[in-house]
Amino acid sequence: MKNNLIKKLISIVAVSAMTASLLAGCGAQEAAAPAAEPAATEEPAAEEPAPADEAPAEEEATTAEGELPRDETLYFAGQQWGVVNSWNVIGVNQNNSMAIAGGASGYRTLMFETLYMYDPLSGKCMPLLADGDYKWNDDQTELSVKIKDAAKWSDGSDVTGADVVRTFDIGVEIGNGTGSTYGAYIDKIEADGKNITIYSALTDDGKPVNPLFVIDFLTGTPIAQAAWIDTLYDRCGGDANAILNDPGEDIVWSGPYTKYFADDQKVVLIRDDNYWGQDASMWGSLPVPKYIAHTIYADNPAGQAALQAGEVDVCQQFISNVQDLWEKDGLPISTYYEEAPYGVCLTMPTAWYNMNMPVLADNAALRKAIAMAVDYDSIIANAMTNQSPSFSDVPRSLMNPTDGEQALYDHDAVKDLQWAGNDIDGAIALLDEAGLKDSDGDGYREYNGEKISLNAVCPNGWTDWQAAMEIVAAAGEKIGVEITTLYPEWDIYQTVFVDPSQTEYAIFMWSPEAASPSNPWHRVNQFLGSEYVGVENNWSGNWGQYKNDEADKLIKQIPLTTDANEVKELYTELTKIYLTEVPSFSLMYRPSLFHAVNESVWTNFPSADDGRNIPPLDCTDGYGIAALYGLELVE
Repeated sequence: MKNNLIKKLISIVAVSAMTASLLAGCGAQEAAAPAAEPAATEEPAAEEPAPADEAPAEEEATTAEGELPRDETLYFAGQQWGVVNSWNVIGVNQNNSMAIAGGASGYRTLMFETLYMYDPLSGKCMPLLADGDYKWNDDQTELSVKIKDAAKWSDGSDVTGADVVRTFDIGVEIGNGTGSTYGAYIDKIEADGKNITIYSALTDDGKPVNPLFVIDFLTGTPIAQAAWIDTLYDRCGGDANAILNDPGEDIVWSGPYTKYFADDQKVVLIRDDNYWGQDASMWGSLPVPKYIAHTIYADNPAGQAALQAGEVDVCQQFISNVQDLWEKDGLPISTYYEEAPYGVCLTMPTAWYNMNMPVLADNAALRKAIAMAVDYDSIIANAMTNQSPSFSDVPRSLMNPTDGEQALYDHDAVKDLQWAGNDIDGAIALLDEAGLKDSDGDGYREYNGEKISLNAVCPNGWTDWQAAMEIVAAAGEKIGVEITTLYPEWDIYQTVFVDPSQTEYAIFMWSPEAASPSNPWHRVNQFLGSEYVGVENNWSGNWGQYKNDEADKLIKQIPLTTDANEVKELYTELTKIYLTEVPSFSLMYRPSLFHAVNESVWTNFPSADDGRNIPPLDCTDGYGIAALYGLELVE
């Protein structure tokens, strides 16, 4: 970890004065609202806690702060907002982020496990329930996986291929997340004991629709027990809506933790000491913390204050000027990297142009000029407090700033198309050349005789995004384009930007997918693919509704192309289209998960220089869960 020895010494010296110093530090800075924090809602009354199946009889769950043994409990912030609604892993609307959540770079496998864990640092799928690597046949129409012999359910029965089959089939039948996400790409799954074969859905000419999404299934789908699914199905009478909304209190799990307590104040998971993963074929031991706990904080500042006080060990929140916590306050707090950007940036919050507006759809020069004029260094310094590489350090493309993705396109071939921002002269020249001029002397350019007047929009309260939109608006002013900011509440914003015919928002923010086995292809398709054009309630991609036949043609080739050089050529051509047409422009690079840890109780969290290559995914998501097996108590 970052200067661990020095920081541990500091923490020992400062421990008696920590409370006093925090009283001065807690109010000194305000953290931005979480990038996906739900709008405030009226929460249901808390239910009586349900003890975990086979939890030790002598233990009783408690909500009182400090009654869980501190030296056995790992506390989190920034993941659970509001009351848990359900433990039903095949259901919907669970609001159960610690147990049931598709993480930014792989599923959260504390309680329900996937076949593989995704590692965004290496781009590899690490076996979990699966035994060894998956195998494709030559034409990628069949994928084979074997389940580990040691893999067991919490009731002691074997995890088998039948569980995988039933998980997929029920998902398609009732239309849950698994069915809606993968049903178009997987034709069927068959099982023979511990062996499964996944058959790709085929096009009319017999080719697989998209092998990359089949691989996503391996890391993105929690496997449920077939016998439990059948029990649930029977008690719901086969009614899809009833199945989706069943609370699942009798759930069977395969992961290292299970439900212990949940109310409107706290969620607690307890380690299953019979967990199969302590077998030598998997982790070889149990995870170190006995309890995983998440207090339900009102907002980001409350979670940050708890982190500073040592009440939280792992914090998944944006903390402005996070380095001040150790450099100025002397707290034993660490991030993955010692220096900025402090985390692994896997996603790219992006400004999308609304192609339903003729002034934007008809003028690529206008779209590029605005993008060229934006001062990205100010966004990174102010909105992100330098927790992002600059576009000078990592020139813009369709790729995130990781080494693996940056190697997937020819940098020299697109160099003349890239821009680092704050190029006011270049943007003005581009607009003048396109004939977009100020003819009436009011300081603003016109298109078809009317002043170009746009808005720049993001949800109210998402303060880092709002800061970015203010800088976009300022760029417009400098080049003679009127851009005003607009910040609707989240409950309004989420209904408008997903509307494929909306004309209310001219330039609006949303983030493409961060990291998965199908990336960067999936993200490229989100930026340029026309399959999302016209889709109602579009949460999937291409929110600006851009169409380009050549881009579609190139995008469709990538999943079926196995030659690495050809794949690089395809990504390079798509990058050329993107940087020329500019249907959107990314405003920053950003971690998919923020990962700040307080080492006053626990230490040996993942860091970039520790040689373990565990990604900073909050000890919960994808291969990031490996961190739980190496944690140590601070002596």
